[in-house]
Amino acid sequence: MSDLDPATLVEAASLVRSGKVSSVDLTLAALERAEATHARLNAFIEIDRDRVLMAARAADTAVAEGRPLGSLHGVPLAHKDMYDHAGKITGCGSKIRAGHVATANASVIDRLQAAGTFSIGRLNMSEFAMGPTGHNHHHGRAINPIDSTRITGGSSSGSGAAVGGGVVLAALGSDTGGSIRLPAACCGVVGIKPTQGRVPRTGVMPLSFSQDCVGPLARTVEDAFTILKVISGPDGKDGTCVDAGLSPLSEDVSAIRIGLGGGMFLDGLTAEVGAAMDETIAALGPHVSSVSDIDMPDFGGIAELANVVAMSEAAAVHFDWMRERPDDYGPQLQSRLAQALAVPAPIYLRALQIRARMLEEFLQVAFAACDAIVVPVMPFVAPLDAEVNVGAGPRMNAVLAGMTVFTRPFSFLGLPVVTLPVKNSNGLPVAIQIVARPWREDIAASVARKLETVLAVGRFQPLETIRPAA
Repeated sequence: MSDLDPATLVEAASLVRSGKVSSVDLTLAALERAEATHARLNAFIEIDRDRVLMAARAADTAVAEGRPLGSLHGVPLAHKDMYDHAGKITGCGSKIRAGHVATANASVIDRLQAAGTFSIGRLNMSEFAMGPTGHNHHHGRAINPIDSTRITGGSSSGSGAAVGGGVVLAALGSDTGGSIRLPAACCGVVGIKPTQGRVPRTGVMPLSFSQDCVGPLARTVEDAFTILKVISGPDGKDGTCVDAGLSPLSEDVSAIRIGLGGGMFLDGLTAEVGAAMDETIAALGPHVSSVSDIDMPDFGGIAELANVVAMSEAAAVHFDWMRERPDDYGPQLQSRLAQALAVPAPIYLRALQIRARMLEEFLQVAFAACDAIVVPVMPFVAPLDAEVNVGAGPRMNAVLAGMTVFTRPFSFLGLPVVTLPVKNSNGLPVAIQIVARPWREDIAASVARKLETVLAVGRFQPLETIRPAA
């Protein structure tokens, strides 16, 4: 093949299983793209050429010998630097964990390997997954593949850059307050934040154990949902993961009622985001049962509640390191964790109590007349890097607050969300969130796939398109 870039994850797996494309060729193409774009994207902390080529050769041997093959057999991926791979470093984008070698795979990595995939390397990320912009004091920032002057979003910055830049077809990220959805939105790809408790977190770096979610970033809704199916379900080790079942995607969304989130989700939208929302709803309307404004509970203060929970739990994770190795943190993260250590326990517990009541109210009120809710991911397109650098003044604080104002509520409530780019605005993606009731990722993803078809936005091309050699 002269060009392996257009293949989707599902298409690539089909080609390898049929023998029409070798896993080695597919993997070499991904490695060449990773290496060719490294200076421009800084998506990887480590590229593992020798080990991954061994896995690709073994995958081709399995095809040749007619052995049973997994659903994603022979497809190279890459994952955020917070998933344990046995015998490999899990650095978490940090100095503190830079030499930590895992003794076993994370459960989700075991499942992806059983499906036939392997990882070509560790992807860049915000240090310890704490930071919505994607900056990293130790490894530098991953670069937005669409516009290098703009941020990738974080904390799954390398995942957004690698998938958006055409290096790999899909990658795992994680989401505690928007860390899958923000990079997906900024880099023009699809992201799924599942229901809290759908995917096991065994062998995954913890940040906020009551809000952390594992999920995929991919080029298409079907690809992202395919990854979600592979990694979902209890592993017998993570007691918070439940066996809820995952219904398949549906081509027919005609019975689905769409609710339009109002209130805070209309505040401060730029003209381009507002226009994208209007055009998206107009395009979706003929294909669903109804589209209507819905009542939304008052989310005032939810960002503060989510932050109290996240930072209190992060402080517990980092307590010993903050006492023993404080100077090994980047300065901004060190400052945030120092503040987190001061949060009183009663305030943390009170925030958890309020969350339970808010979720019950949200399900009763917001979903009373709809099956899925559509809101923007951010009130603006991907911010300029200059806007969020230290020294940007009050503008920096306003942008940082705006980045997560629409994502944090659904993390706090544990709801499933699919993020989808819906419009190209002067070359930059504008993305929406499709929110569903707990365990109904299939509804959100089915609506997203219908929009993907009717809008025909297409993939957002990097400024330089790197193609593998024939």
